[in-house]
Amino acid sequence: MKSNIHPDYHEINVVMTDGTKYVTRSTWGKPGDTMTLDIDPKSHPAWTGVHRLLDTGGQLAKFNKRFQGLSLKK
Repeated sequence: MKSNIHPDYHEINVVMTDGTKYVTRSTWGKPGDTMTLDIDPKSHPAWTGVHRLLDTGGQLAKFNKRFQGLSLKK
């Protein structure tokens, strides 16, 4: 196996949507960094069965603005 080709594997903190925190090992970020999740198994519709609209990047607002005059009504 080649040496010095693998990414740094270290401990990070993860904060779930309900505030639950845990420590895991990852190649993401730097040692001790905190990853805050927007969607996790406790809030994702695939696991909860509750569908809600998330607009974290403003995509829904852009879509509504772009197509606000378009209507199927006559």
